[in-house]
Amino acid sequence: MRTRHVLYITIAFALSAGLASAQTKPVGGFEQLKTLAGNWEGTTSEGVTAHVSYELVSGGTALLERLQGGNGSEMVTVYTADGNRVAVTHYCNAGNQPQMRTAPITGETKELSFAFVRATNLASADAGHMDHLVVTLQDKDHFTQAWTWKEKGKTRTHVFRFARKK
Repeated sequence: MRTRHVLYITIAFALSAGLASAQTKPVGGFEQLKTLAGNWEGTTSEGVTAHVSYELVSGGTALLERLQGGNGSEMVTVYTADGNRVAVTHYCNAGNQPQMRTAPITGETKELSFAFVRATNLASADAGHMDHLVVTLQDKDHFTQAWTWKEKGKTRTHVFRFARKK
């Protein structure tokens, strides 16, 4: 009886370890985003200077972005793996928190396109919020972000071009 009990416990541990490793399997797109860790400077499509920094947090399971535009205000965005997708929550100066995610990613990619899923603290669907984000990884020292703002059914996109600070 005792041997059978030990066997069941051993099997349970083996199965739970296998499930845990399946849940933490890295997603290609997220692994690529991790390479952004560090400090970057660039300009917006309007020619305004911008700074962004990336830091791996939560044991490397999340990438924390701090973006500062020319007006000195800071916005925070957190990127995480979500199965075979990458998810993002953007903590906006508008006071809402849009959540977006990519389509399933099966391998390496140069472009991650995040589509709006939902938002917290959004007064209505017509209230202004970030609705789309495209991150394009040109090479290890250059990338762009295209943020799309949506308000009352109309959109406008702001592009940021960044180079790694040496």
